[in-house]
Amino acid sequence: MKIGIPKEIKNHEYRVGLLPQYVDLLVQQGHQVWVEKDAGAGIQLSDKDYQNAGAQIAKQIELYQACELIIKVKEPQQSEYSLLNKNHILFTYLHLAASSDLTQALCNSGATCLAYETIELDNGQLPLLFPMSEIAGRISIQAGAHMLEKAQGGMGKLLGGLAGVNAADVVIIGAGVVGQNALQMAVGMQANVTVLDTDINKLRMIKSVYQNKVSCLLSDAISLKQAVLNADLIIGSILLPGKKAPKLLPKTWLRQMRKGAVLVDVAIDQGGCFETSKPTTHQEPAYVLDNIVHYCVANMPGAVPLTATQSLNNATFKYIQAIANLGLETAISQYPELNSGLNIQHNEVVHPAVKESFV
Repeated sequence: MKIGIPKEIKNHEYRVGLLPQYVDLLVQQGHQVWVEKDAGAGIQLSDKDYQNAGAQIAKQIELYQACELIIKVKEPQQSEYSLLNKNHILFTYLHLAASSDLTQALCNSGATCLAYETIELDNGQLPLLFPMSEIAGRISIQAGAHMLEKAQGGMGKLLGGLAGVNAADVVIIGAGVVGQNALQMAVGMQANVTVLDTDINKLRMIKSVYQNKVSCLLSDAISLKQAVLNADLIIGSILLPGKKAPKLLPKTWLRQMRKGAVLVDVAIDQGGCFETSKPTTHQEPAYVLDNIVHYCVANMPGAVPLTATQSLNNATFKYIQAIANLGLETAISQYPELNSGLNIQHNEVVHPAVKESFV
């Protein structure tokens, strides 16, 4: 198969679809791999590194014209829409529920589009979202601690406090992979942490691990509002695979919150779980509304592309290899979870949850 690795062009996105060692494995198996010029420059990989692995270095248009399987990290940007056609299989993060324009463009292209984030195992795990959720959860606390600084618009509070000085109050909404990783970081930084979730079993698990270091609350309208209004840093980590995130924090709450508090919306790729969230970039990561700092970067793991690319490739490669070796239909029979990754096929949305988002 002819496989293309374009350079990512989203704002401050330095990850790359495949590392040279994985390119080498594909080439050894008889596949041809095209890599766009400077695709790995953001993680200190040269075109020579890819050439040594057996790849051909190409311009963007040449790559799309030559290749069948396109491996990316982030969803196509507007300037890339016209490059896709019915001969392509696109394999990347898509988060279609957050963008009707992207969804329509991909439908119009005729390409078969598989989304990393909707590939789901029988046990409900999302193996290709998992590594980036780990990173996003950890970054959410780092970013939130930074945004609490006065110069960033925050109230000027040190997350872990000091002897004789209270630590910051951190509220984590959602106890999934993102929430658990955020929790680990927040506890490690000695913050006062409250976790809310609707799954009592997740809360029991967290309580058994952290005991009196964490408050665990079953999430409902009353407990959520009380926790948010008394928080310095709120992490939104809600995920409904393929669907838009529910809006859990209405705009009317902002003026009742602590002045200079920080909201970090990790669900922003799926539309955000705070009513006042709008996507931001690593270049301009935050904005202030009603004295509340909003950090809503839509590609948070892109801040650590060295770690993120390796972690992502560790998870994606077996599926990439299967599609290349067997073709998509047979790869799906070997890895049935790939079928849940199908978002667009034959010019229409085929994933039920994504389709529901546009009804």
